[in-house]
Amino acid sequence: MSERTLGVLLLGFAGLGPDQDHQQDMYLPAFEAHPGFDVVAKATDLTDSALADPAVDVVSVCVAPDRRADAVVAALRAGKHVLVDKPLALTAADAARVAAVAAETGRVCLPAHHQRFHPMIAAARGAVAGGKVGLPWNVQADFLVAGGTPSPAGELANFAVYPLDVVLALTGLRVRRVFARLSTYWSDGGADDFALLFLTHENGLTSTISVGRTRELADTRPAGLAVHRYRVSGSHGVLDLDASRPAVVLRRAEASSSTWHGAGTVDRLLDELHAAVAAGRPSSPSAADAVHIAEIVDAVRTSAVSGTPVDLPQEGSR
Repeated sequence: MSERTLGVLLLGFAGLGPDQDHQQDMYLPAFEAHPGFDVVAKATDLTDSALADPAVDVVSVCVAPDRRADAVVAALRAGKHVLVDKPLALTAADAARVAAVAAETGRVCLPAHHQRFHPMIAAARGAVAGGKVGLPWNVQADFLVAGGTPSPAGELANFAVYPLDVVLALTGLRVRRVFARLSTYWSDGGADDFALLFLTHENGLTSTISVGRTRELADTRPAGLAVHRYRVSGSHGVLDLDASRPAVVLRRAEASSSTWHGAGTVDRLLDELHAAVAAGRPSSPSAADAVHIAEIVDAVRTSAVSGTPVDLPQEGSR
């Protein structure tokens, strides 16, 4: 496909929180600023006329989460490429249904896991892949938002996709076992506002992820990231990155180094969307990546209730 401008339908203006509107606040400005896209239509619900419009190449899906999988499937079957707000689906079963249709139709289905496109995280991925810390054996991650309106669905559903996707992107190793705790410290609605995940990956790698929402902090804008950091420990070094600060610090036995980077994760997400459509290839992350994250979230809920570790299905056994 040539590097032509792609027509975009903005579908839906809903999220997991009562005041969430990622379509209006994040995707619309990014699409309007990107030279590869042209917003040609907006709709609150998917209609046959919108899907039949030849000017629409891409559908940006932000409908309510309980209708999201159906909307994405309809758009894919109509021959449209899709950008879908997180989470792609509320259950692993619905996510797998979407991924199957994306594979069947050959259309791009890009879940909006945009934090992996932070330049610091991209640099860290290169450092890990290049063997800078040797063989990784553990990752610690913290993703905490301060203030804002709590999600009635809980902050596991709302936020966990981001640090999970980053850890999977950093290591390239799927999760095999989950042990988790969900807690409610300050949210009035009673839904979880903090989750602690202990994960066992392929090759024996482990990761620990804390994710949730705190009360407002004086030095953080409302609903802003208060803590977003990762530590990758390996056989030959430790990589520390604080994604709330544009710098990657690599500490090794012989030396330490710090690299400064800028931001712009949603813009880079759209770069990936356009490149995948133009090349006729699956996006990275893909719908299949979102399926695995949904499996992990499902297992977290089961483990939190049972108080025991939960094994995930092996790839290809679904």
